Amino acid sequence: MKAIRVHELGAPEVMRLEEVPDPKPAPTQVLIRVRAAGVNPVDTYIRAGMYGTPPLPYTPGMDAAGEVEAVGAHVKRFAVGDRVYTAGTVSGAYAEKVLCEESQVHPLPKQASFQQGASLGVPYATAFRALFQRAHALPGDTVLVHGASGGVGTAAVQLARAAGMTVIGTAGTDKGRTLVEAQGAHHVLDHKDPGYIDRLKDITGGRGVDVILEMLANENLGKDLTVLAPKGRVVVIGCRGSVEINPRDAMSKDASIVAMSLFNASEAEKTSIHAALVAGLENGTLRPVIGREMPLSAAAEAHKAVLEAGAYGKIVLVP
Repeated sequence: MKAIRVHELGAPEVMRLEEVPDPKPAPTQVLIRVRAAGVNPVDTYIRAGMYGTPPLPYTPGMDAAGEVEAVGAHVKRFAVGDRVYTAGTVSGAYAEKVLCEESQVHPLPKQASFQQGASLGVPYATAFRALFQRAHALPGDTVLVHGASGGVGTAAVQLARAAGMTVIGTAGTDKGRTLVEAQGAHHVLDHKDPGYIDRLKDITGGRGVDVILEMLANENLGKDLTVLAPKGRVVVIGCRGSVEINPRDAMSKDASIVAMSLFNASEAEKTSIHAALVAGLENGTLRPVIGREMPLSAAAEAHKAVLEAGAYGKIVLVP
């Protein structure tokens, strides 16, 4: 089979498309024929040596969707031919076939395409964990989603809207703002406009927002604390540098700043997350947006694109 291989950490160009042996499932594992693989910012951090150091060589990627090709003797939940998506892998998702533990595999409802299935593992699970498991958001809360046009952002908008929250989303381009509105945001703001903070205060009648999902804390965290409602919560999902804040902005409101990493989720939390995501796909409240489809050979280009400003939906690789 063909797979992307990384023999040394570094720039996107260290990824190479190579011919490798087909993996074979152990007793507790599932082998999946990959129809689409999701590209996530964390994949680029790992490749660059900024986030963990995998044994070399390795195949990048955590998210994929496709059909079960073989199962180990102890696998009970899946059979050959089942449509599935992955949330983590054993062998790496940027390949024609991927090996997973049974616990990393989830059913893909017929309503969802393989490209949409490849958009779930990191983005939707991150949005769900941030919103419900870290911020403990409730129906009736007002939620601000920064960077709402990207993979995590669109997921957060859909999840929050379906749960009965008032949703405010930001995006830096006209195309992105149109997308955010189409996903169900009640209000859409341009985070490049210096006046968007005042507009945010107007929308909430001066009260502020209950929850902020922050994709770029090094740019926004200081401002976030000035627009929180009493007992408001900021969940830091992404950050690319240091930031200076005034703690009094949080103290005056009994506000909380919490951080999250999907990799810290317990097995029970993961089970809850994916039960909710599968249900959302089945009933149509979750609709992953595919921004770009690229061939597996374009993995280096995809790693550059996923970090560019003006995010729009999800980038997937198609073997």
